Amino acid sequence: MSTLLNYNNVSIFQDDRIVVSNLTFELKKGEFVYLLGKTGSGKSSFLKTIYGDISINVGKAEACGFNLTSLKRNEIPFLRRKLGIVFQDFQLLNDRSVYDNLLFVMKATGWKDTIKIKARILDVLKKVSLEGKENKKPHELSGGEQQRVSIARALINDPELILADEPTGNLDPETSEEIFKLLKNISETGCAVLFATHDMLIYNPQKGRTLNFDNGKVVEVK
Repeated sequence: MSTLLNYNNVSIFQDDRIVVSNLTFELKKGEFVYLLGKTGSGKSSFLKTIYGDISINVGKAEACGFNLTSLKRNEIPFLRRKLGIVFQDFQLLNDRSVYDNLLFVMKATGWKDTIKIKARILDVLKKVSLEGKENKKPHELSGGEQQRVSIARALINDPELILADEPTGNLDPETSEEIFKLLKNISETGCAVLFATHDMLIYNPQKGRTLNFDNGKVVEVK
């Protein structure tokens, strides 16, 4: 099974302040791994190093075939095409339909064939159970549906890895459970998922391979 992430003694800094120290971690295709810890414990900073938003200067790290310790600015868009990112606050374009939200990402990442674009959009909307919602604006959808749109957006380029940063943080418990199950099902199709959460109601019934973030230290639990 191919390795998607390989971190070896990585320390992560923000504004010269160390937020994570000596992280060693390997992630393989199709794995589902929890990142567990309080807000501010370094989960988001770790995810930001994967998509090139925070540089790595201590240790060695690779993501989806890219060397993160020597990552050049012009390589970042190519790295991000192999990733899907799901945020807590959805980050949808409120003045556009669901279809146009997905189209925006596709055009930005080089899709040109109108027929292929339409087929792909309808395919990912089906995967997240939003068939028939393509002409709705985000404000016409529930919070759970909006998060499903952001998961569809993350899936659009058939990523190797999805980074889900507190994806259930703004949702009620029942909807949170649905979003969790959707991401778990996606991991079972071969796309790895890193699921960052501080919500023990989501975590406790499921459990599984976990990175615990606490006071700058990361401990792996299986």
